[in-house]
Order: sequence, then C-alpha cells, then structure tokens
Amino acid sequence: MLLQLKGIQKRFGGVVALRDGNLSVNAGEVHLLMGENGAGKSTLMKIVAGMQVADDGEMLWKGQPARFRNPSEAARNGIAMVHQESLLAPHLSIAENIFLGREERLPLGWINRSKMVREASRLIEDHRFPLQADWRVDKLSPAGKQLVEICRAIQQGSSLLIFDEPTSSLSEAETKEVFRIVKALCTRGIGVIYITHRLEELRVIGDRVTVLRDGQTVHSGPLGELTTEQLIHHMVGREVAAIYQRNPLPPGEELLRVHNVTRAPALRDISFTLCAGEIVGMAGLVGAGRTELCRAIFGVDPIDSGQIWIEGKQVRVRSPREAVRAGVALIPEDRQKTGLATALPIAYNLTMASLPSVSRFGFLRLSSERSIAGEYTKKLRIKADSPKQRAGRLSGGNQQKVVIAKWLVRGARVFLFDEPTRGIDVGAKVEVFEVMDSLVRSGAAILMVSSEMSELLQVADRILVMRQGRITGELPGHTTQEQIMRYAAFDTSVTTTEEHPA
Repeated sequence: MLLQLKGIQKRFGGVVALRDGNLSVNAGEVHLLMGENGAGKSTLMKIVAGMQVADDGEMLWKGQPARFRNPSEAARNGIAMVHQESLLAPHLSIAENIFLGREERLPLGWINRSKMVREASRLIEDHRFPLQADWRVDKLSPAGKQLVEICRAIQQGSSLLIFDEPTSSLSEAETKEVFRIVKALCTRGIGVIYITHRLEELRVIGDRVTVLRDGQTVHSGPLGELTTEQLIHHMVGREVAAIYQRNPLPPGEELLRVHNVTRAPALRDISFTLCAGEIVGMAGLVGAGRTELCRAIFGVDPIDSGQIWIEGKQVRVRSPREAVRAGVALIPEDRQKTGLATALPIAYNLTMASLPSVSRFGFLRLSSERSIAGEYTKKLRIKADSPKQRAGRLSGGNQQKVVIAKWLVRGARVFLFDEPTRGIDVGAKVEVFEVMDSLVRSGAAILMVSSEMSELLQVADRILVMRQGRITGELPGHTTQEQIMRYAAFDTSVTTTEEHPA
C-alpha cells in the first residue's frame, strides 16, 4: 500500500474543513475521490501534497509515518499533484518546465540546455505524449499543459499522482488521451488519486472510490459494488433520482431572436429563437462556436452582420453595457475570472450590475445593499457565513448562484448560461438546475451551453447543435446522445425544425 490516511482533521479558524478523513491507495490503481464542493476533498489532497499540514490524524507513506511541510518535500518523497488550473511557467519551453528548479548546470554555472532537451524528449517519446520538448507552454492547449505537468511529476520519480478535475475543460478526444495516459501510468505501478465531478467518467477510469461528505469519509470500497444512484446518495446524503428531472412548460412570448448573425471566422449565419418559459440547450464539440455565440449576443465581440431582436425590438448590441440594458445576462464559463469579483464581498457582487438601484447622488447606500444581499442569499440558498464574506471563499456551486443572483437583481429576462455546471458537484448541479427552472417559470428564457449531453437531455426543452460555427440541427429535448453527436461531429445538410424569417 502506498498511502494511508487515518482520522485526518483540519480547521481554518472556526471552520472545520476535515473532521475524519480516511483514505488508502494502492500502487497501480486509480482511486476516485468524490464529494460535493466543500466536502473536504481539496483540503485532504493538499495535506497529502504538502500544501497544508493536518491538525490531527495519521498519514502513512509506504508504511511509514509522514508529515510533509511543503510541496517540495512531498515531491522529493514521490508525491505530485496535477492541478485543474496550470501552474506552469507559460513563457518557458516544455523542457524548461519539466526541469524547473532542478536544472543541471555546466562547470561555469550555465544551464545544460541540450541535455535537458534530450532527456525531456526521451521522456515524451517513452510515454507517447503528443508534445515536443522545445515547444513554449503558452502555445499549448489545456490538455497539453496537463501532459507537461504529468511529465514533470514522472521525471521527479513520483509514485503517487493526484489529478484534480483533469478533464473539466477538455474535449472528448483530449479526455480519452488523459485516460490512456492514466492507465499507462498505473501499469507502471504508479498510484493515482483522481478527483472528478463527471459521473460518466467513473466507470471508464476508476478502480476504487472514497466519498467525503461534510469533512468526513462516508464510504470507501470497490467502484463496481456501487450503483450510480448509491454513489450520489453517499455524496449528497439524500436520494437524487436520475440527477434531475424537469417538467417542461409551454413556450410563451418570444424574448430573443437571432437572425443570420455572422462573426468571422467563428460564427456563420446563426438563426434561432428563445421564448419565455424555455430552456434551449446548445450542444457541440470544442471549437464549434458556442461560447463565441454567447459573447456575440452579449456584446463582448461585435458581430459582422445579422440582426438581434429582444422582446420584439431590434437592437444593436455593441457592448455588454448595452446588452445588460436590453435585459440580457451572461453567466460565463469561467465564473472566477469573468463572472465575479472574487476579492470583494458577496453583497457587492450581487449588486454590481445594479448600482443605480442601491445608490443615491453617486453614493452607495449600504443599507439597500445589505437588504438585497440578505434577500437573494436566502432566495437562492447561498451557503455563506454572511453577505460580507468574500465571493472567492465560496464553493463552486455557491459562486455560480451569486453570478445568477446578480442578474436576478438586475431584472434580466434573457439568460445565457455557458457551461453552468463546470467544476461543481452533483448536489450543486441539481440546485443550479432548480434555479434555472425557477427562472423560466417566472417568465425568463435561457440558452444553456453545455458539453455534458446527459445534462442537456435532462434540462432542455429543445437542443440546438453547432458545428464549425453553424447550427447544424435542432432536436427535441427527448432526443438521444447519438443524435446530438451525429450533428455535432459530422457534416450534414439537415435543416432545423423551425424557419427563422427576418
């Protein structure tokens, strides 16, 4: 056995992050670590990787008591962590990143670059990675950057690799490549701890699973002994039948019409409508143009041609400010970078798009801000110490609720959700879906971009499919993943089920 954790505890001030963390990992296995956001997964792994120190409990590494004070000490002992967000030096080459901090030097102190490139090339070739040692890291895809971090860990002689949500931003092909590499590492005797919220990945990659809930281990054992429903029950502490089932509404008035919108080279002749009471899914492979479409409608990127109508009126949306005034809201894919002011309080984030309503003579009325913050944190069940808490300290699901609430305060009616469940756990996904359903039942319309076809099938009333900047098909919400993939992956002359006249 490589790793054993017994009764690990960790507190941050008055907050208990871990109360009873238990985990064991064998050499050559993929051990899944599951749990809702805030369950303690990241804290437990940071303790293993030397980024934090446990307050109590026992850690055995290769049968011996261990307590790593920093990541360098953990790395020297054979433990490395591949983070969801890259921690590489973007301006350096792949070879330089692999050996960063451990460069071999020539007698006069110069770095032996030629040897570094040779060894990096040999490592890449041995593992059949689609990389070249002299490529700059900032030119790589997210998947490529993760491969570099894996190379770095292997070169250090790691016996245990921790993967934190490695496929959350990857295409299907890139995900399969990561799976191939993980399995190849296991055949060499390396142990893997794999954190993911994507339930469809579990049976493909995992051997055993440990589930954390509220800071303690609630289940550990072979994955094959659990049904998906049992696993979800362990994670959230309640039954969640089929993740989520929504009762659709009859569509109401037309709120958004997009006609022949083009923005070269990403978008070509895009036409569709959104009606009150509808959730319309947008499917497609990475690079299909879905995010670019949301950005164009929201005014982030100006369109070359075409027309947009909002609530029956043709509008020219040349900036996000104009989109907001017209009643359009964007919940972006990267909520931390473009959806929230993470260093500022929840209350400010909730009112930042509606400052005139909480201001007088140019001065912020704190009493109004507090009142609104209290109302919407309660309405959306945002779990926080208080509205004064920094938004960046919330879990992923609660951060997403703050972004949504910001637009509810503003009074938006057309919502563009770009990958709304990325990086949040199954329980938080259900809560986000419930908020979306509540929105459309109150008269809003939603365009939901998602790479999770199973989620689109559960939530959407109808599904638009994009390929290479065009809408290639429109399908009912009760379609199949195979039908969606047909229109997303193959050239087809199929027209949509609805005409879009000017």
